[in-house]
Amino acid sequence: MTAHSELSAPGFVVIVLDDDLAVRNSLKFSLEIEGFTVRSYATGAELLGAGDPAPCGCLVVDQHMPGMTGLDLIDLLRSRHFSAPAILITSDPSPFVQERASKASVPIVEKPLLGNALLRQIRDVAGDGRS
Repeated sequence: MTAHSELSAPGFVVIVLDDDLAVRNSLKFSLEIEGFTVRSYATGAELLGAGDPAPCGCLVVDQHMPGMTGLDLIDLLRSRHFSAPAILITSDPSPFVQERASKASVPIVEKPLLGNALLRQIRDVAGDGRS
């Protein structure tokens, strides 16, 4: 087993939200290859309609989705006492989005998702310093 086995045990769930099916499937596939359990949703409404998002080790959310933004969804989940770390993915991290994410302690990974930037962030927010 690889060096990241503690985080990628079946109990560590990453929830991926992106309205782009190709991005969603690509993220799911690449994270599952790393050993993570992945649940994916197209919108915040779909996630909210699925019931309690726990257990979840990390939430990866696209900023630009129909219905509500990624940061709005994170705020809503936090108001419901959902405390798992979140990572925002976006191709347009405007100063407003950057400031709002910073205030919410939500790191941003820019699209296109090149290299291991997202994987490093997932490990960082999960408390594992390995890259």
